[in-house]
Amino acid sequence: MSAEPAERMEDAIIRAAETTAAQVRSARANISAVIFGQQTVIDQALITILSGGHALLVGLPGLAKTKLVETMGTVLGLDARRIQFTPDLMPSDILGSEVLEESATGKRAFRFIKGPVFTQLLMADEINRASPRTQSALLQSMQEYHVTVAGERHDLPRPFHVLATQNPLEQEGTYPLPEAQLDRFLMQVDVGYPDLEAERRILFDTTGAEESRPQQALSVEDLAAAQRLVRRLPVGDSVVEAILTLVRSARPGAAKGELAQAIAWGPGPRASQALMLAVRARALIDGRLAPSVEDVVALAEPVLKHRMALSFAARADGMTVETAVSTLVRAIR
Repeated sequence: MSAEPAERMEDAIIRAAETTAAQVRSARANISAVIFGQQTVIDQALITILSGGHALLVGLPGLAKTKLVETMGTVLGLDARRIQFTPDLMPSDILGSEVLEESATGKRAFRFIKGPVFTQLLMADEINRASPRTQSALLQSMQEYHVTVAGERHDLPRPFHVLATQNPLEQEGTYPLPEAQLDRFLMQVDVGYPDLEAERRILFDTTGAEESRPQQALSVEDLAAAQRLVRRLPVGDSVVEAILTLVRSARPGAAKGELAQAIAWGPGPRASQALMLAVRARALIDGRLAPSVEDVVALAEPVLKHRMALSFAARADGMTVETAVSTLVRAIR
């Protein structure tokens, strides 16, 4: 291929990337017009979707976690459904079940009735209130994008994303998510209180005659194009080395200094994959066509914190996973 056609092709790719980036920023602005004072939460949730992953939203009740998921479904043009997880929820309530039907001729046959998991954006509300058996019903869906019922495979719609919520303090009647399921979440997004000005806007917007409504900014095809673009963005050697250094140093026996004996278990290769995708998505949201080490630093905590655990001695000394990640991040700056 001559130099001129190659340059034209490169220019076409850059123009397509700039168009997609503009659409993503428009989606971000539309979500922010409805969800006030949670820009970091919005960005991290959007990064998760652009990366093709799932997010665990952790926060107190009343902080707009449910509204965020509903808004994202509208803005991104996705079919969204919600499941309220309770102790008596059964796997069939999520996946669906087979029913025996009899035709007019008397012939009997089983028919599969799809459950709410057959959607593009699934909100699993208070996921840790369901039993481990029910929680595990989502495992295959989140990793393999299909479910198996009565030996039959049923593919899920694409794209398929799970945004699950759980409350950090209400622990009575809950079942902590096992490590295998936590690892399925690309990111843990902590939802905190809004600042004063944001809460003032919330008061006026939600208690007046007119309330802000989300507007669709992307179609499913646009989102799929953005997700493909994220995987095509180039990643420099310095960013790759920062990701590998960070993830590998968070494992038992690899950490140094005060963390040498503090980490009980750490992230596996899935954390490296999550960071590799997430830093590209963050760059795209900011209008950049390549990620930087600063993107790794910014996303280290939400990607790693649910994939690590500290030893009893470290916790007794007052160390937290957040402080451990901060210590690890200083080595890659």
